[in-house]
Amino acid sequence: MSPKNEQPRDRNVPRKNAVREARNASSRPKAFLWLLGAIVLVGVAALSYVATKPKGSVRDVPEMADTTNAGPAQGYLMGKVDAPVKILEFADFECPACGGFSVVTEPDVRSRIITPGLANITYYDFPLTIHRNTLAASNAAACADEQGKFWPMHDRLFQAQAEWNGEATDAPKPFFKRYAQEVGVDVAKWESCFDARKYQKRIGANLAEGLRFSVNQTPSFVIGGKLYAGLRSYDALKAIVDSVAKTAGAPVAAAAVAATKKQ
Repeated sequence: MSPKNEQPRDRNVPRKNAVREARNASSRPKAFLWLLGAIVLVGVAALSYVATKPKGSVRDVPEMADTTNAGPAQGYLMGKVDAPVKILEFADFECPACGGFSVVTEPDVRSRIITPGLANITYYDFPLTIHRNTLAASNAAACADEQGKFWPMHDRLFQAQAEWNGEATDAPKPFFKRYAQEVGVDVAKWESCFDARKYQKRIGANLAEGLRFSVNQTPSFVIGGKLYAGLRSYDALKAIVDSVAKTAGAPVAAAAVAATKKQ
């Protein structure tokens, strides 16, 4: 029996909550389609941004030295050609450790090892791809060498490394041009050489020479045919030079005495 006051229900007429459920169910596909449409629009917008955003400049990718068909290596010699011990230095002008060696240690190496004739030292470019401006710096130094000013430019580049390196600027030429003037080269000739990238093959050949010796960090030194990777103190280098000279039977006693008297 039906409860009192309840009217008989027509079974062909759906209940109110059933109608509500049906309406909700019919609205679900529409909501899904709206969501799908929104996702598509976001995706299209993202692809459009990637496709139309400005491309990075060439400087975003550090330039690499070309070691193919570069010819024989040609480093930069300091000291007596016939010195009994040869120090080969492979370095990167933008490398902080190389800068530390040049500014802190190398002055003693020059005055107490190179000048007395115990050894000579030859600098080879070993530009690392992680450094944006190092190839340009090698180019600047090579163009200064054309006028007999490699070592003054070498020193100036390392002394001022913080102002021209790839973290400080992506336009190092104005700095190099100022250094060229400071070291006393003909700036117009230097600039013509620099802009022409005249010594790229020489730089690549020097890099290839380092790779031949299995150099994989800077600075690295080859002394007596053996590779010494990483920064070395003056005392460490002096001990190596003395050991190589002794092993080779080089007549360095007189030079050593002369070096001691000058200190």
